[in-house]
Amino acid sequence: MNKKNTSKTPYRERFRRCNLEYTNERLWEQSYLKARCKELHLEEEYMKYKIRLMISSLTVFVPMLIILIVALQVIIWSFTEYNKYIYINAIFDLGSLILVTGLLSINFFEGFINRHRWVLTFTSTLSAYVVVLGDIAFNTYYYYKSAWPLNTLYDVFVLCMIYMFLPIPSSKAAALLAISVSLTYVIYFIHFMAFNEHNVAKYVHGLDIVSIDFFHYLGFNMMGIFFRIMNDTMVRSSFLDRYQFITEEIWLRQARRQESLLLDSILPPQIAKPIQKSIKEKIMRPDNDFYHLGTSRKAENFMSIQIHNDVSILYADLVNYTQLTTTLPVEKLVKVLHDLYARFDLAAVSFKVQRIKFLGDCYYCVAGLGEADPDHATMAVSLGISMIANIKEVSVNRSLNIGMRIGVHSGTLFAGVIGEAKLQYDIWGTDVNIASRLEATGSPGYVHVSGRTLSSLNAAEYRIYPGTEAAQKDPVLQKHPMSTYLLAVIPSRDSDNIMSVVEGVPNLDLQTVGSNRKSQILKPDSLSDEMREEFRKMPVGGLKFQFPWSRRERNVKIEKVERDLGLYCVAFKDKSVEWNYLHQPDYIFKYSVALGWGIGCCLIYIQSVNNSDLFYTGVFIDIMAFFVLTFLLFICWYKKVCWWHSGQNELRSYGKLSCAIFNLFEKIQHSFVLRLTVYMIIIVCYYLVLSLILMSCEKDQYELDIIESKLYNYDMDPFTCFHPWAYTNMMALILGMSYTFARIPFALKTFIGCIEAVAFVLVVCFQYAFIFEHSVTTSPYLKAEIAHSCRVCMMLITMYAKERQTEFNTKMNYKLNLDLQKKQKSADVTNQSIIILLNNILPSHVVEVYLSSIARHELYYENYRMVSVMFAMLTNFQMDLPSLRVLNDIITAFDRLLSAYKQYYVVEKIKVVGCTYMAACGLDFSLIENIDSNSNFGSTSLSSELEQVRSRLESSIRERNHDEVAFIMATFALDLMRVLSVCNKAYAGKPFDRALSTGEIRIGISTGQIMAGGGGRFPAALRHLGATRSIWPLEWNRLVCLAIFRLQRRLPKRSRSSMLCAIIAAYFCEGAW
Repeated sequence: MNKKNTSKTPYRERFRRCNLEYTNERLWEQSYLKARCKELHLEEEYMKYKIRLMISSLTVFVPMLIILIVALQVIIWSFTEYNKYIYINAIFDLGSLILVTGLLSINFFEGFINRHRWVLTFTSTLSAYVVVLGDIAFNTYYYYKSAWPLNTLYDVFVLCMIYMFLPIPSSKAAALLAISVSLTYVIYFIHFMAFNEHNVAKYVHGLDIVSIDFFHYLGFNMMGIFFRIMNDTMVRSSFLDRYQFITEEIWLRQARRQESLLLDSILPPQIAKPIQKSIKEKIMRPDNDFYHLGTSRKAENFMSIQIHNDVSILYADLVNYTQLTTTLPVEKLVKVLHDLYARFDLAAVSFKVQRIKFLGDCYYCVAGLGEADPDHATMAVSLGISMIANIKEVSVNRSLNIGMRIGVHSGTLFAGVIGEAKLQYDIWGTDVNIASRLEATGSPGYVHVSGRTLSSLNAAEYRIYPGTEAAQKDPVLQKHPMSTYLLAVIPSRDSDNIMSVVEGVPNLDLQTVGSNRKSQILKPDSLSDEMREEFRKMPVGGLKFQFPWSRRERNVKIEKVERDLGLYCVAFKDKSVEWNYLHQPDYIFKYSVALGWGIGCCLIYIQSVNNSDLFYTGVFIDIMAFFVLTFLLFICWYKKVCWWHSGQNELRSYGKLSCAIFNLFEKIQHSFVLRLTVYMIIIVCYYLVLSLILMSCEKDQYELDIIESKLYNYDMDPFTCFHPWAYTNMMALILGMSYTFARIPFALKTFIGCIEAVAFVLVVCFQYAFIFEHSVTTSPYLKAEIAHSCRVCMMLITMYAKERQTEFNTKMNYKLNLDLQKKQKSADVTNQSIIILLNNILPSHVVEVYLSSIARHELYYENYRMVSVMFAMLTNFQMDLPSLRVLNDIITAFDRLLSAYKQYYVVEKIKVVGCTYMAACGLDFSLIENIDSNSNFGSTSLSSELEQVRSRLESSIRERNHDEVAFIMATFALDLMRVLSVCNKAYAGKPFDRALSTGEIRIGISTGQIMAGGGGRFPAALRHLGATRSIWPLEWNRLVCLAIFRLQRRLPKRSRSSMLCAIIAAYFCEGAW
């Protein structure tokens, strides 16, 4: 059965034939929980936690025992007329108290107990029999000395003590000990009946009374065994839940850390966090679509720009790169670049320089950007010299004719991200343009620096030459008159020394994070210490006391949760949490009902023996109570019996009646009100049976018989009314059952228990006072009604103390797990925001590959047979802050245009460099011709998935050249111009330093075979420096732009369309555009 459908499916459908679903109940079976603990290798940790729980129970039991014995002595001394007869009582009780506390105190040494666990059972057995033998010895002493038959005082208390407080690890051992104690008391009663020649004790230990006591002990043993089994089930379940939540928390923390490492390698934290926060806010909205940053309900453009005043910008460019693109295969070219950029990245880490990005053969970075560095100029130049040394080494090793031009300039820049798709960190500003022009006009093998940069260097460390003639004639540099210089390292500080610094950088590693990240992160060895520490911090309740010389460890989490719970009834102060706790499904409810049926049978028997001459009303009430209890038992156990009978086969189909019973039971399990109703029905049935004892008693006749027996000196029939101690034992049994029933509010159970105790005292002391007054007592000259009241009050206090301890631990674990769930939800939202942000930076199918392959610094690339690539550059655009705001709006408008190109062939934004917008069409995952075979994709098997995708394509589609990508790219270019036109009109009336209406765009498109991928190294340490940037570059073995045309805003749309159509027609006719 599906529990979610039981309350929502139509009435008729609920009673159709159905299958039995026992999954949820199975999770609460003790056999399953034990097997699960063994499977997860948690049995040892569970036993340690269980020992701590038992020790905490002792911290409640020992003070309670002291209070009870002292209170009993106070009552005995207060209500006994002749005190000389009670010294022996005090000696026995205090002697038992000293011995029991002394034996049990050994168990407070947790380290010793964990090494010698047999001590727990041994001391518990001795403690139990100390109380039993002391109780029996006291009664025997007075019987043989004064022929005074006394009733035992501690028989019920000892059974509760064994099952609920004594630290006996094994439930079987506890049951055997309790049964032996019960048999000891029964044998003691039989001894008086069989060996008393004067039959003095027949009023106390008759055969019927012994049978009553037998069923009384049977009921208490059933209740105790139920308590032990259910407590072990609840504790194991909480322990496994704790393990699961801790495991998930650790995994989420590790996954978030590793995803953050990748994110930090792409965007600096100060830039990524505001964007990530915005994404998290959208995720938390129930009615939003947050899978893309551009789908926010508010059409506001997000821009994160920061100003950095004192930095050094380095631009580096390969010499003879164009020749390499025409002579080397694409795969070899990409691997050369990857080798170079990996070396550059390591060098950047060494010199604390933050790489921004690279475009083809252009590599640029900034020193002093992540953290302020007064030596930023020195670091940038040192990096440049190291890069020259690296490229010389690669050139020699690979027999390539390549060099490196490097330009460095110091000044101010703007850094951040613009747009809303494929976010990438970039820099802008006049000084950035100067650094770029210094590189372009530099000389291979030298670092071309400005005078401002040189002034920050120690000139004695370098060879300094005048700048190039090209720099003096460069129009951009002429706008900012400056002196330029070429730097080279002096022989004493050659590249070998610098390279030794780079080689000293540790080869930091990132753990693989892919779709199989969870199995890789969750290694038992790495989690064992943290897991053990978390288990050690699990709450155990009890009283907090310690030796004066010991140091108490504070657990802030536990103390906070303790403050959230009430003191007496252990209810959550937050009503919503208490409501949710009470309305949890109760999958052990059937066991409580089974116990209720067993206790009911014992009560019916005890009542029937007390009232041998039952009248018709009494028989009817007994039969009705038995029928109600049996009906509830049948409803609650029918599903489990079917599960057993079917051999645990969930595919077996059941008829309408069975399905109706299944549905009814599931509704009871999931409904707090129905469970509470069943609980109250069972308690009412108990009191109906108990009331028969009082109803059948003729008080006047009993009083007359007592008077006549005194006057005429004859022995009266003791069963004229009812046996008072049988009634008291029944009341104690009902009181224990009222508390032991699982998943009922503790406050309600306490209220019912107190009402029961008060009602009992009223019956004993007022309504039937004469009958109880003439029953036997537990101490010489102690009023019998006081002895009866003491037994019930002892039972109430004992059950309250233990149930409060159990409820406290259960609620503490529930609240801590609830807090962990909230943390997991928050962590999951964080993970989602990181993944969404990564998907907004890298192509969706590459994110997982990067999370896997970057751990080993692997190169990943994909080959495409037909891709159309577009460069769109905004011209005459100043790089100041107001212009960046305008640029952000324009790029955002371009990004939003991408959503219209998501069908058939997707237009993918690649990056924005300065004012250049780069996009490609045809980068569909299904169109990859081959991927890098060296890349590791973990268990996701990207290669296998690729083959499956490609195998589903029609052969006609695979054989096509996909020429449509050129047309789609041209259409997208045309739409870009239209969007720019709209932006120009919108800003035409705005007060800016320059007229945006004169904005121009240049667009170049190339179509052909390309390779796409990412390179470089991504060490974990870079998350501190933000130094390495993941990118998604494109390399192609054709000229970047085969046709460049300029379209100005004043060009009519029709002319633009005609020109575009002519170009497209020429492309299809001549094969070039």
